[in-house]
Amino acid sequence: MHRLPPQVKVVALLVFVIAVVAIPREAFWAHALAGCLIAGVMILAELPAGFVARRMLVEVPILVFALLLPFFGQEPTTQVLGLTLSVEGLWGAWTIIAKATIGVGASVVVSATTTIPDIIRGLDRIRVPRVITAIAGFMVRYLDIVAGEFARRRVAMASRGYEPRWPWQGGPLAHSAGSLFIRSYERGERVHQAMVARGFTGRMPAYGDQPASLREWAIGLSVPAAAAILVLLSVTVIR
Repeated sequence: MHRLPPQVKVVALLVFVIAVVAIPREAFWAHALAGCLIAGVMILAELPAGFVARRMLVEVPILVFALLLPFFGQEPTTQVLGLTLSVEGLWGAWTIIAKATIGVGASVVVSATTTIPDIIRGLDRIRVPRVITAIAGFMVRYLDIVAGEFARRRVAMASRGYEPRWPWQGGPLAHSAGSLFIRSYERGERVHQAMVARGFTGRMPAYGDQPASLREWAIGLSVPAAAAILVLLSVTVIR
């Protein structure tokens, strides 16, 4: 997983997620096997359980939303532990929880084994429009710079006695954010002018970027292929 070319992992992630979405909601066993596939890949990639658990926290808002669906869904309803719940809401909650958890797990595997510049380079290799990859690349590069500038502003404001305790005391913080946006925009303009002066044509140069071999494609697409087989089997069984 760590040595596979980024374009292979990006395509494999896309195909795998599409396959998981296509699994019928009634096929509990297929969802379980898809989850086992991702768990197996995590083990092969030697990802620590704590690291994976922290990364999986990103889906907590989705889970909260899914858990509310049975209470606001349409009829028919059913009784579960003394609660009146919507049948369609229960199916919707199960579908969202299962598919979102498997999809986020697959994303964690790719993000943990691939650096962000490599992911962007992989998107370039599969012919994603250059404007999208260029914007993503610059966003990643300057996100830390902007965050550091904002942290320095917070320190400067705190050293001058600004310690907000209530929402209506956030005015200076909003003004600081607006000033930071303007400064970031101006810095981006200066950087772009400097890059154009040095021959920038809209695409960052790639160093050591080699096409993936057939063996690497076969290894990378083995898990999505297994997920596609699960889709076919689950559809056949349900029919």
